[in-house]
Amino acid sequence: MKADEGYIEVPGGKVWYRVVAPEAETGATPLLCLHGGPGFTHYYLEPLEALAEHRPVILYDQLGCGRSDRPDDLSLWTVDRFVAELAQVRSALDLDRLHLFGSSWGGMLAMQYVLDRQPDLESLILCGSPASMIRWVADCGELLAEETEQTRRVIREHEAAGFTACPEYQAAILGFYRKHVCRLDPWPAGLERSFAEAGYDVYNTMNGPSEFTVTGTLKTWDIMDRLPEIGIPTLLVGGRYDECTPGHLGDMHRRIAGSQLVIIEDASHLCFAEQPETFNRTLNSFLT
Repeated sequence: MKADEGYIEVPGGKVWYRVVAPEAETGATPLLCLHGGPGFTHYYLEPLEALAEHRPVILYDQLGCGRSDRPDDLSLWTVDRFVAELAQVRSALDLDRLHLFGSSWGGMLAMQYVLDRQPDLESLILCGSPASMIRWVADCGELLAEETEQTRRVIREHEAAGFTACPEYQAAILGFYRKHVCRLDPWPAGLERSFAEAGYDVYNTMNGPSEFTVTGTLKTWDIMDRLPEIGIPTLLVGGRYDECTPGHLGDMHRRIAGSQLVIIEDASHLCFAEQPETFNRTLNSFLT
């Protein structure tokens, strides 16, 4: 496979991108991949480069994280600006034909792009992506209730005091992450690197301190009732233990006409890294 990297001017600065493609031209429609967070970098999506055996796969760091510019302007961290950024990346790379993949927040961004811009897409793949942050918080609260009372108390008290950088808090949420975000041990280097190079200004502005305490601008984001407007072939995929629960994805599936739903066993939010063979087989089958 061959790879090409570069930078694209978008509203607010430059974003870094990488295209991985088969050595020989296949004529297959490219797959553009949107990472989560917001602000969480492309590194944890690197397992998706295996899909470039059949078609070009494009990853990019959204503005504010990873190898892209990190402007010191909190007013940039809006859904609308990220939609405009996505449209600009697509235009700059001449992606007339396109499959669009989104992981977590990346799928939220993809859905907003589809609803706002009504773009011409071959398909939409939503991986562990909620359609309602209100529902997401409620579901994460139920998953958190499975933790010990001491763990819940540490999380509650540290978030209330704003001490989320404290090692005690980080240790308390790690158990939740190991069950519902990534069940691999050790964690993949790309996931570790995403934590290290994340844009926490973006994350804290739009999300807040954690998965289960959303206080940012996305707090009331909810497009569940608009999902019937999506007329593009859509695949919803997630892990059995995903923090974006199978129940949430099931409700989305019922609202998107003709969509497919696949729940991958023994996997969570990073099902593509935890069960790559099953995930890649599922995706390649859907894409072809």
